[in-house]
Amino acid sequence: MGGYEEIRGNLIGMLEELNDRLSKITEDVKHVAEPPEKDFAEQAVQAENYEVIDFLGNRARNEIAQIKDAIARIDAGQYGVCQSCGEPIGEARLKALPYSDLCIKCASQQGC
Repeated sequence: MGGYEEIRGNLIGMLEELNDRLSKITEDVKHVAEPPEKDFAEQAVQAENYEVIDFLGNRARNEIAQIKDAIARIDAGQYGVCQSCGEPIGEARLKALPYSDLCIKCASQQGC
C-alpha cells in the first residue's frame, strides 16, 4: 500500500466529528450541576444518564487518541504496519477501522 492521503483526510474528518461530539457531551455534563431531582426514581434515572454520558465521553476521548496516533503513523511513514508483529495490516481492515494499529491476527489474539 502506498499513499494514504485519502485515509488521512478521512481520519481528520472523523477527528473533527468526534471533537464536536465530545464538545456536546461536555456541555451535557456541565448541566450535571443542576440540583438533583427530589423523587428517588428520577434520581436513579439521572444517575444512569450521567453514567452513559460519562461512558460516551470516555469512548470519544479514546477514539480521538487512536485517530491522532494513526495520523502520526501516516506522517511518520509507519501506517499500515502492525504494531505487534510488524506485518502489513490488510487493506480491508484499514478500510473498516482506519485507525487500527494491529493486523487481524494480532487483534484476535489480544481480544480486540
